[in-house]
Amino acid sequence: MNNNFAIIVAAGTGSRMASNLPKQFMLLDGKPILMHTIAKFSNADVNAKIIIVLSEDMMNYWEELCLEYHFDIPHAVCVGGNSRFQSVKNATSFIQSHYHLLENDVIAVHDAARPLVSTSLIEQLFQACHSKQAALIPAVQSSNSVRLGNQEQSKSIDRNDVWLVQTPQVFEATLFQKAYEQEEDSNFTDDASVIEKMSNSITIIPGDYKNIKITLPEDIAIAQYYLNSSN
Repeated sequence: MNNNFAIIVAAGTGSRMASNLPKQFMLLDGKPILMHTIAKFSNADVNAKIIIVLSEDMMNYWEELCLEYHFDIPHAVCVGGNSRFQSVKNATSFIQSHYHLLENDVIAVHDAARPLVSTSLIEQLFQACHSKQAALIPAVQSSNSVRLGNQEQSKSIDRNDVWLVQTPQVFEATLFQKAYEQEEDSNFTDDASVIEKMSNSITIIPGDYKNIKITLPEDIAIAQYYLNSSN
């Protein structure tokens, strides 16, 4: 039987939230954002083994939150690194040390601060990856006019050619494992860019405009609105 894995990256500091508490631990609809995110993968029909990547100094705090909110969804925890690349690499090493990866296993990587991801999108991405599409990302097309360049010099480009990338990004496990054996590169902005460095193509699956990444304080209010409207 093939294994599915979901790495949820939650080691960031959330510096743009104007708060000492990282955004993934802030409350949304009465509980920490990270718990909403974990629940989405638990509820999706993919039977994924969930690995949470936390900074070392938030390990005890997370344990306290789980007790306080009676949060009992099964998940493993590993320590993050000094960058997103290093955090995902640590999670990959954790998977390798605890499981024997098979050729058709699948690994997804998701931002902890995207708690509104739909279970249907998660299921679609895993199913597509099991159907021999080795590297998939969800993305939405830009609804705004787009210019490329800087403040002094720029040019208009066709917004139909611009895709706004989301997570989870889903990959064939052995490909993913090999990709994270590379040295870190400043051009690695997400997992797809790590895979792409090995000359692998990336397949885009239409994402969801509600699958926002909570970055600024006002994003929590937007996420709460989406939650309320879905009830």
